[in-house]
Amino acid sequence: MTLETRATVVRIEGSVAFVESAQTGSCGQCSGKGCGTAKLSKAFCSKPRQFQVDNPIKAVVGDQVVVSVADGAVLRGIGLVYLLPLALLVAGAAIGNSMAVTDGQRDGYAAAGAALGLIIGFLVSRGLDSTQSSRLPRIERQWRED
Repeated sequence: MTLETRATVVRIEGSVAFVESAQTGSCGQCSGKGCGTAKLSKAFCSKPRQFQVDNPIKAVVGDQVVVSVADGAVLRGIGLVYLLPLALLVAGAAIGNSMAVTDGQRDGYAAAGAALGLIIGFLVSRGLDSTQSSRLPRIERQWRED
């Protein structure tokens, strides 16, 4: 299933466009009246956010468009941003804990290993993210009121 949303093109740079989503912050299932995601979105994201997307249809500033995200891109992003650094944090803590010579050193070594693992996790996820830039969301078509 491909995720799609309506957006407005606000800036063009070469073959990419910057868009602002026309969504109100809710998923659309309850029009923002049920679970409160619209209220949370308004509380934490008061300014409209701009997103970089591929622009294969050569949309221009002001166009209303439909932006799509490839299948699995959201889950890959979650794994890359959250799970990889967390896994390396835990692994670093375990390795640091096992390297301690005395019981009094275990906490310090575990904390240092966890911090090092977290830093490495963020650097690796950033490196992997830059190699997957071809998976940007993309403008599929012009928005049409039906």
